[in-house]
Amino acid sequence: MTDMRLIVAGAGGRMGRALIRAIADTRGATVVGALEAPTSELLGQDCGTLAGLPENGVKLSADLWTMSKEADGILDFTVPAATIANVAIAAQRGIVHVIGTTGLSASDDAVIKSVTKQAIVVQAGNMSLGVNLLAALVKRVAQSLDNGFDIEILEMHHKAKIDAPSGTAFLLGEAAAAGRGIVLAENSARGRDGITGARKTGDIGFASLRGGTVTGDHTVIFAGPYERIEISHKAEDRMIFAHGALKAAMWAHGKKPGLYSMVDVLGLGDF
Repeated sequence: MTDMRLIVAGAGGRMGRALIRAIADTRGATVVGALEAPTSELLGQDCGTLAGLPENGVKLSADLWTMSKEADGILDFTVPAATIANVAIAAQRGIVHVIGTTGLSASDDAVIKSVTKQAIVVQAGNMSLGVNLLAALVKRVAQSLDNGFDIEILEMHHKAKIDAPSGTAFLLGEAAAAGRGIVLAENSARGRDGITGARKTGDIGFASLRGGTVTGDHTVIFAGPYERIEISHKAEDRMIFAHGALKAAMWAHGKKPGLYSMVDVLGLGDF
């Protein structure tokens, strides 16, 4: 069986370099393309060397159309504008598109969904096994507790993160909302400041902290009368996201067109 040929988008960034290392550690996968922005000063450099590995001969390029000609999939942890640009090419080429980009708008998500009649897309706010198990637990707990328990989601990330709340926080919020049978967008509270009034019953609250080099900490709090249930996940290295994304790509290879999530990849649908 031949290796799955993968492109890493944002190959010069921290997550891109982690993805390149993860592929190098994984049997059955190989890097055939390293995508970077047209303005990047890293264009032309070897992606293996940038990732702290031996030179692999794959140079950073801004030409996704050309590099995708010989690819089976693309791993995309970039920024919304770049991901949306990549969506069209990945769909035209018919390759697997694994999307871990956060900060996507509702219109961005609509664009991604629009191509899934012909394209294979795996999209998740977090690709780690632990976080997706946490989301499954959050859904179950939310199903079991009534509105007497308020739900709050606390997340902390490194100071360079540009979006808030995190994609993982939204993933957990969606899980809690699904457990309650409500729509998250209509039942969420964010950015509390000043005289806000009493907490609205049924809302799912979000709080974001930024500082240092924190890879990602998330806690879901179920606060009831005289007791609290807290479920947490702490990420210690972004390699957990890289290995999860790689698992998703290899799982999706050969699947029918559609929009999939890590719930599908990990078989957690009936959890």
